[in-house]
Amino acid sequence: MIEQLQQLRKTVREQLGKLNKLDEVNALRVNALGRKGEITRLLRGLKDLEAEERIHAGKAANLIKEELEQNFEQQITNIKKRLLEEKIKAETIDVTLPGFPPPKGSKHPLSQISEEICDIFMGFGFKVAEGPEIELDYYNFEALNFPADHPTRDMQDSFYIDEKHLLRTHTSPVQVRVMEKMAPELPVKIIVPGRVYRKDDDATHSPMFHQIEGLLIDSHITFANLKGVLMMFAYQIFNKNVKVRYRPSFFPFTEPSAEMDISCVNCEGKGCRVCSDTGWLEILGAGMVHPQVLKAGGYDPEKVTGFAFGMGIERIAMLKYGINDLRLFFDNDRRFLQQF
Repeated sequence: MIEQLQQLRKTVREQLGKLNKLDEVNALRVNALGRKGEITRLLRGLKDLEAEERIHAGKAANLIKEELEQNFEQQITNIKKRLLEEKIKAETIDVTLPGFPPPKGSKHPLSQISEEICDIFMGFGFKVAEGPEIELDYYNFEALNFPADHPTRDMQDSFYIDEKHLLRTHTSPVQVRVMEKMAPELPVKIIVPGRVYRKDDDATHSPMFHQIEGLLIDSHITFANLKGVLMMFAYQIFNKNVKVRYRPSFFPFTEPSAEMDISCVNCEGKGCRVCSDTGWLEILGAGMVHPQVLKAGGYDPEKVTGFAFGMGIERIAMLKYGINDLRLFFDNDRRFLQQF
């Protein structure tokens, strides 16, 4: 019986060493040491042995049983340790690896164009000026030669807050505000970007849009200076092959006044749907500062002259990027914005 017990021990230990799963180890443990296991089955034969032989066999059986219990416990411990290590390894984050950065955004196309226009004019020596968006009727109209109740005010359908205050309809009020602060200092040379408001809402108009206003006042400023500055601007914002022309127009705050056109950026002046087959596209209005505006700003129109111009940033962006609906700038559609 002792030999059978030793052979059982050898067999169980060999089988145990090959097992890597807890359920397999537990199954072998029950088969070897359980109430109906192999050792229990062998010990049932003790009653058939002599008294002395029964004592030695019983003692040997207990020792083998204790030894196998220890072997099973050790194997279970080893398997649990290995499983824990595998789990830790699988869940470990290597902090030395680079992370996943969030996608980078980009500036809104209107911001890009506004900054590009400002950079061009700053290269000509202009300085950026700003003013309030809730404006006094005086600065928005009267000081710019729009008399009260005069039909010229109908050109700009306005949002009034009360009789004296409104949302500015153009950036031109900043002209007078800056002149008041600087008079009689010369030159006055500013570029004014900002939001403006009018009661328009369609594919080419918005109740809120963006303008850039320019003003230069000095002694001996002529219309030729205006043409030269605006031609250089057109060459830089579009390309050097663009052609420029001026058409007589009317603005209450400039005299003489003109609209500036460029050759169509889509067909290069040949005529297409974008330019209505004319070959030309309007981009801004300009003119020599009206004497009444110079007086309102504190300057003597007999001693100084100046020119002013204004353009819609959306208009420039639409021409530069080939956009046919102004509302795309305000829809916040990522598919559109991510193109810039």
